[in-house]
Amino acid sequence: MNHQRVTLSRLVEFDEVVDVRTPLEYAEDHIPGAINAPVLSNEERVIVGTLYKESPFDATRVGAALAARNIAMHLDTTFADRPRNWRPLIYCWRGGKRSASMTAMFNMIGWRARQLEGGYKAYRHSVLEALGTLPSQFSFIVLTGPTGSGKTRLLQALGRAGAQTLDLEALAAHRGSLLGALPSREQPAQKAFDTALVQALHGFDTARPVFVEAESRRIGAITLPIALVDGLHSAPCVVVDAAREERAALLLEEYGHLLRERDYFREQLLKLTPLHGRERIASWCQLLDEDRRAELSEALVTQHYDPAYTRSTRKHFGALARAPHFTFHPMSADPIEEARALLAQLASAHPCGDPASQ
Repeated sequence: MNHQRVTLSRLVEFDEVVDVRTPLEYAEDHIPGAINAPVLSNEERVIVGTLYKESPFDATRVGAALAARNIAMHLDTTFADRPRNWRPLIYCWRGGKRSASMTAMFNMIGWRARQLEGGYKAYRHSVLEALGTLPSQFSFIVLTGPTGSGKTRLLQALGRAGAQTLDLEALAAHRGSLLGALPSREQPAQKAFDTALVQALHGFDTARPVFVEAESRRIGAITLPIALVDGLHSAPCVVVDAAREERAALLLEEYGHLLRERDYFREQLLKLTPLHGRERIASWCQLLDEDRRAELSEALVTQHYDPAYTRSTRKHFGALARAPHFTFHPMSADPIEEARALLAQLASAHPCGDPASQ
């Protein structure tokens, strides 16, 4: 049956990629574009795994029966409309019995199904390998600036203006700070983030720069790959400036949902006690309790975010001292027009063909 096994390099030859792992495994991460047709459900995999510790034979027998029923169900539903010449690539965790069973059944039917050698484990290895090498192929331009200066809005506007942009916070579903959890989205698993990041990097033109927002090594629960972090820390920067009142207003707008979840907001503020002391945290909690939103936003900008920004950027971004400044108006101007102005500013500073102008 070795002729039915192929390596990851042949992925593009197939009409469809089928992930036969459990829904939980699939949700954590999967090959982009793959559909999930579990050979064992979440619960069934636990049953078989537990039984295997007592009797490998009994576990294999029970697992085969469960797999046969599930494959039959998928044939009657998910794959009922696939044409005779359909070519699926099938994978499980590491190219074992789950994917082998479905591959064998599909070939008996007449489809030219193949099993991925090494399964998801081989794909995951390719992702980690890419994360170690891909970032060095790009020229990054890092948007720095204190919280509330509108870096994310400017980054998104640069993308709409035609520049290449890497929005790490969007990929991580988190704004990067202690209060950065998004109300509408949970963060992806680390493996899913890594897959999305590799996909994003593969989509860029290496001849053009990639604009990215300055980030620490962690964005919420997500950890950035070292090669990317090193590339950002050594890249040229643009310092995004915004008036303090606009910054406070932007912070109030973007974190306004936290004011409707005061218990959670208070818990997050209390985590800052070792950094700011009980007296200051108590004053912030009082502003929260009294619904003095503008004052709380101003206090966080001046007393927490600005000092944290100064410490972090001076330590990590070596090109910051010679970086150009760009005044952004996140609350009052057309962000796309301002993005174009930044691109023009960078182009005029490097008239001999700096890639920022492309």
